[in-house]
Amino acid sequence: MAAAALLCLAVSCGRQEKDAKYVFYFIGDGMGATHVAAAEAYLAQERGVIGMDPLCFTQFPVMGEAVSCSANNIITDSSAAGTALSTGEKTNNGMLCIAPDSTTILKSIAYKIHDAGYSVGVMSTTPINHATPASFFGHNIKRGNYYEIGKELPETGFEFFAGGGLYHPKGKEGDQEVSLWDMITEGGYTLAYGYEDFKTKQDADHIVLIQSEGSEEICPYALGRPEGALTLSQIVEAAITVLERNPKGFFMMAEGGLIDWTAHSQDLAGTIFETLDFDQAIAVAYAFYERHPKETLIVVTADHETGGLALGRKGYNYDLTVIDKIKNASASTDVEQYMNNPQSIDSVNEEARVGWTTYSHCGGPVPVWAVGAHAGLFAARQDNTDIPKKICAAMGVAF
Repeated sequence: MAAAALLCLAVSCGRQEKDAKYVFYFIGDGMGATHVAAAEAYLAQERGVIGMDPLCFTQFPVMGEAVSCSANNIITDSSAAGTALSTGEKTNNGMLCIAPDSTTILKSIAYKIHDAGYSVGVMSTTPINHATPASFFGHNIKRGNYYEIGKELPETGFEFFAGGGLYHPKGKEGDQEVSLWDMITEGGYTLAYGYEDFKTKQDADHIVLIQSEGSEEICPYALGRPEGALTLSQIVEAAITVLERNPKGFFMMAEGGLIDWTAHSQDLAGTIFETLDFDQAIAVAYAFYERHPKETLIVVTADHETGGLALGRKGYNYDLTVIDKIKNASASTDVEQYMNNPQSIDSVNEEARVGWTTYSHCGGPVPVWAVGAHAGLFAARQDNTDIPKKICAAMGVAF
């Protein structure tokens, strides 16, 4: 009751502001405050100074934090966290937009916003039916039922989807007669393979953008990424192109999904470059905000922290110059060899004098940043379930 009262007060006090017409909701999967600090310290070190060069989103005027626990565990997994961030309700780890009673369906704000007349986009650097993006359109008792979750995509009517591809397009055993790709095209969606192909198909009303035909993979990692590979920045640009045609406005959720994957491996270099890559996509949204400052809201947060990164291991110092050795590897195969070699990763961590506490998730709160229309709503310690409620309030959409 207290949280609801505070939300109502905040909305009424900010009612002189216009409703947010354009909303960008960025989720850095696994991105804790220290991941961000490592990326900023690396940028400063590149200039030869001690300190932290701010990212685009860390300069937003509003900052808060969000408690990330799930309904049944102090440490959440991505599907439970995605459910909280998309529906405003808690569920158990492993469940996707289904309440802990295993029967009640939880409705994502993407549906509510779409029903209110806005265009909607859902995108990630992971496969589209992976936990976080899937929590904005899918519902299942098990997050790993990718085929069943993917079947819901063409039924949404959302205007834009993008990601590395789709997991299990013909089922876990590959034995389903109708593939998810066929369902998507039969549902009226145009498939685009990479950013250049998208530009030839961008006039379509409903688009699914992936990196290559039939892909079941993630988008390539930022570190050692081959030329021409699909990036989150390009995905956000493509989404704007499609979604801004609606005079009512739009809502998009964009996930930097591979921050989590690199942090699970305790890969310092990969984590830094995924965080920087995420920031570059946010910069695309910020450029849009600068053109529409009174009508745009950008919210940046994480679903949880991964890895327990500590900037310091021995003594009062850490040194990120070793990251350049990885960045400047003579060939992409060298980078790939590093990323797939735990001993190389451990060596970099030791040389950089950073530590990690786990290969899994952590239970602490995660940061929240915001700029634009009604951004002040997010300047508080809040539960992760509060964020989607506040987004709807900022848009004037009934939750």
